[in-house]
This record gives sequence, structure tokens and C-alpha cells, in this order.
Amino acid sequence: MRGDDERQGAMWSYVSAEERIPAEHPLRAIRKLADTALRELSPLFERLYAKTGRPSIAPERLLRALLLQLLYSIRSERLLMEQLDYNILFRWFVGLGMDDPVWAPTVFTKNRDRLLDGDVAREFFEKVVAQARERKFLSDEHFTVDGTLIEAWAGHKSFKKKGEKKSKPEDPGNPSVDFRGEKRTNDTHASTTDPEARLYRKSNGEASKLCYAGHLLMENRNGLAVNARLTQATGYAEREAALEMAEEIPGQRRVTIGGDKAFDVQSFAEGLRALGITPHVAAKESMGAIDGRTTRHEGYRLSQRQRKRVEEIFGWLKTIGLMRKARHRGTARVGWMFVFAVAAYNLVRMRKLVQVAA
Repeated sequence: MRGDDERQGAMWSYVSAEERIPAEHPLRAIRKLADTALRELSPLFERLYAKTGRPSIAPERLLRALLLQLLYSIRSERLLMEQLDYNILFRWFVGLGMDDPVWAPTVFTKNRDRLLDGDVAREFFEKVVAQARERKFLSDEHFTVDGTLIEAWAGHKSFKKKGEKKSKPEDPGNPSVDFRGEKRTNDTHASTTDPEARLYRKSNGEASKLCYAGHLLMENRNGLAVNARLTQATGYAEREAALEMAEEIPGQRRVTIGGDKAFDVQSFAEGLRALGITPHVAAKESMGAIDGRTTRHEGYRLSQRQRKRVEEIFGWLKTIGLMRKARHRGTARVGWMFVFAVAAYNLVRMRKLVQVAA
């Protein structure tokens, strides 16, 4: 018998959000891992917030909402609040009740900015990595370094000569700019939209873009990121950041670090060896610092195979984690989101590893 297409729904519902979420839903495992890290950050949150005054949005809820934004590629805070208004799954993950009001986008943004002062993204990332280390998911001997370009939230029209007097354009929304034949460099020009972004091109034949450089240190056992940072895009930023992250590797045992051919330079290889680290970077055909004394070993070939997994992290960050083009301006804000996005990737990866281990 055909059912009636009635528009009037039931007035009351006695099924909670907890009961509506399937037991095998991926977000359940991710939330469990995230909540463990957030509980350990409670002392930090106590220091960031005043003891008196009107209660703000709970920082735990803010960070869970930001995780959802990255996991589901929600491009703006306004759309995120719209989803929180009617999406039961999102309400459950953040910790909102069915009748709790949703925050205004501007209120959410202002409260989120408070977390920048405490470097909460870095602390959250460290707590996630600590969980992976406790579960024996990390290698303490073999690592990989690499970097990628993150396009800044600034266009070529904003890249103007330093000290140039501003003139009122005929069309303020989309001014006409003719820079043909003009030599533009980071020494003489800067973006008026994001002054900290740098004009850079990855290789010959590719277009120059205003961008930042994101850097990762990955362990080779399960492909988890154990260190991350963001810098201005320069020709030396990738190797400088790699050496800094190499210095922060814990422990005293001999380790190896893999990488692509961009790292096969004398200064980088000598820097690693000075730290007691064996460079397992891809060897150039000529004029490189890596020779047969390193490439003849089976461990070198294993490092070359495993190092390619770092591209999986960058691929996820750019296709899912909203890191192809920055949505914020300035090294501090873009770097905050980059580190937090890497922590989100680790949570996704660890969910699968926990299932396999179980």
C-alpha cells in the first residue's frame, strides 16, 4: 500500500544525537583521539582565558568545529555555522545539543583568534603525535623531509613597488594593472594584501605566485607527520626548515632522513652528518653530495621508496584540508592553520591504524 506524503512531522523526538550516529562511523574514532588530546590541553586553556566575566565558546568546541571544517572541506566559517545548524552529525561531533543555538560566524572567528596567542595548534599537534608514539605507530630511526608551496590569499595586482604612493583606481573592486615589462622582485615589491607572502616559482617554465612554504618531517613506518612548520617561500627555506626539524628529532640513536633531489647539496648533507644523521636523499646524476658509499646500502633503497609517502600528506592537505590556497593572511595565521591541518591528517591516518591494530 502506498504511503501518504504528509508534510507534518512529529512534534517531539526521543532519539538522541548519540543514538543516531552509527557505531562504525569514522568520526567516532577521530573524536575519541581528538578528545584525548583536548583533555591534555585543559591547563593551557585555563591560562588563556580569564577567571571572571561572561563565558565564551568552549575552546574544545572551537577546535572540534575547525576539525570538521578541514575534514569536510568547508570553505568558510559561515558555511560551517550553517552546517552546524541542521547537521546532527556535526552537532554531535562538536558537542552541541539539539536545542543549543549556533554561534554567529563573526563570534566564532573572534573566539578562534584567541587560540592563536597560545599556539594551540602546535600543542594539539604535539598531543596527537604523542598518542601515536604511545601506540607504537612511529619509527624513531627513519624519517623523510619535504616541502610544498601554499598559495597566499593575495593576487598579482596587489604586488606593488615598495613605497609607491597609492592612487585611487577607477574601479576599486577590480582595478586595471599593467605590469608588462616591469621587473618585479621581492626586494623591490610587496603585496599590499599580504605583505608577508613572497613571489616564488617552483621551477623554470612555471608561473610565479605569491605563496608560503609548508614543511613536513614524516616518519617512515606508517607515514605520519611528526613535525610541521610554515615559512616564507625562498630558495633556501626548504633545506633550512628541514635542518631545524632534524635537530628536534628526539633520542640519541643514529637515524636516517630521506628526501628528493632538491636536498642533495653539500651544505645540507654536511648539516645532517654534523647532527649524527645519515642523509638518504635522492642522488643527483652529477655535482651531488650523495655517492656510492650511501646508495649501495639496502636501507637507502628502502628510504627512497618510503619517502614518496610524504606526497600523500601534501595531497590530502591540498585536496581535502583547504591548504591549496590559504584562507588567512600572515605567516602566523597561515602557519597556525597549516600545523592544525597536519594534525587533522594524522587523526585520519591514526583512525585506520587503530582499526588495524585492533
